[in-house]
Amino acid sequence: MALIAMASCKNEPKTEETPSKSAEFATVLDNYYEDGLKLNPLQATMAGDHRYDDSFPNMLSDVYKGESKAYYEGYKEKLSQFPDESLTESEQMSKAILLWECNINLDEFNFNADLTPIDQMWSPNLFVGQLASGSSAQPFNTVEDYENWMKRVDGYLEWLSSTETKMKEGMEKGHVLPKSLIVKVLPQLQSQTGKDLDQHLFYQPIKNMPADFTEEQKASLTKAYEDMITNKVIPAYESLYNFMSTDYLEAGRESSGIQGEPNGDAYYAHQIKKYTTTNMTAAEIHELGLSEVARIRSEMEKIKEQVGFEGDLKAFFDYVRNNKDLMPFTDPQQVIDNFNAIHERMKPQIEKLFDKKPKTPFEVRRTEAFRENSASAEYNQGSLDGTRPGIFYVPIPDVTHYNTYSDESLFLHEAIPGHHYQISLTQENEELPEFRKTLWYSGYGEGWALYTESLGKELGLYTDPYQYFGMLGAEMHRAVRLVVDTGLHSKGWTREEAIQYSLDNEAESEASITSEIERYMANPGQALSYKIGQLKIRELRKKAEDALGDQFNIGQFHNQVLETGCVPLALLEDKIDRWIASNQ
Repeated sequence: MALIAMASCKNEPKTEETPSKSAEFATVLDNYYEDGLKLNPLQATMAGDHRYDDSFPNMLSDVYKGESKAYYEGYKEKLSQFPDESLTESEQMSKAILLWECNINLDEFNFNADLTPIDQMWSPNLFVGQLASGSSAQPFNTVEDYENWMKRVDGYLEWLSSTETKMKEGMEKGHVLPKSLIVKVLPQLQSQTGKDLDQHLFYQPIKNMPADFTEEQKASLTKAYEDMITNKVIPAYESLYNFMSTDYLEAGRESSGIQGEPNGDAYYAHQIKKYTTTNMTAAEIHELGLSEVARIRSEMEKIKEQVGFEGDLKAFFDYVRNNKDLMPFTDPQQVIDNFNAIHERMKPQIEKLFDKKPKTPFEVRRTEAFRENSASAEYNQGSLDGTRPGIFYVPIPDVTHYNTYSDESLFLHEAIPGHHYQISLTQENEELPEFRKTLWYSGYGEGWALYTESLGKELGLYTDPYQYFGMLGAEMHRAVRLVVDTGLHSKGWTREEAIQYSLDNEAESEASITSEIERYMANPGQALSYKIGQLKIRELRKKAEDALGDQFNIGQFHNQVLETGCVPLALLEDKIDRWIASNQ
């Protein structure tokens, strides 16, 4: 996300070269950001920059891939013209981050990820569905907004058509989704083929047109959207559904991990580096996961004894999973209200741990129905200008089976002080170059969010042993990820073996665990980032506490971590080491 100038930079001596070099360097950073928005206009929309709301590039085309490669190679060359000694410490950090960005993205071109462009969890069609609903980042406030969306849909449908071409190429080259994932994609596609326009997702903006539109404008837009959905959107989804439900499903692979594809081991190593921002190997991560699972199990045993449950830990998981006392709700709004109540309970304590709080508004919302069955709880950032709130989305497919035991830790992670603080403070930091305000490194971002789950007792939460068990369960969930993700993608584990390992070590339902395992199958390595990042931030906090003793200030430590924004973990460690040294 971002990075801030360090205090030690403010008084550093200036050379004759520094001012001009700084200005040139700032221009390079600004141009990188601006050129990146043109290349990825959806990112611009998410950031609240609406200059490109009518654009959806075909990311699968050779032209686009050529432009992307030239973009990263060009800026890598520009950076080489700025020796470190000509830059301030903060500028050196920006240079290091931008080099990382260029290198990891260029490395991606060595693989064939574009031959599996659709999955049930991560692919652009799902994000477009959010935009189409009219309740996300795409604005529908003016006639021009409505017209922009129609143009964007044209570009999107070109991309959607290209996915079929790419998947056919993938079938020839051995790059196909596992069958178990294909069957999860099919209902998502089929849901957009319904002929009842009033119920169609892409028609929702028409049902919510601003009151100040004239009758003529309303009639014209209604006709245009009916034509778009009937003659473009529905046929495009029907075509892709028909292909994926027949030829592609038949070609789907039986293997679960990326090892089942050509060059799978090398691709997984790339994914590990991309998501953890470390050079750890799959074997090292697998062993770390096993040790963390063992440690957390011992903590869970203590809670089991505290509540007086007789039986082994696996039986306790089943008890927690199925305890009707932990499923008290009958209306989805009660779930939302419960999260808001958690927020209220922690407010008195948050001042002690954080002296900087975001200005960006915050809301809890139910996940949209069209993706609720396959979605996890998630946070969507607010706009850079703060006019669109940060949103914590909660899937509630069946409220009578909604279990509350992990709600406190979930709120800390996805909302406050997890992703909402981390992302919003980055976006609001005026000392950062723009490109760093929208960066995302899972090792840092998810590591921070998991670290904040451990702050619950300091924030006045986890007074109920089941909520504390929920925190342990959430941490166990991320530790299990280290084992099952590497198991699936480097040790030949099957989907079923991964599900069973999770069931043996977690209190999540089988349906939830199945969805999670399939998530890891769709995006190798992403699930590793949480625990790797959390352990690094914990390690840095302990290092600072030990080194500074009574001089350690938790609020200042959190400032140091958050003000940098999303950075590769090695760069964060370097920064904290400098901060410790400057305070000794």
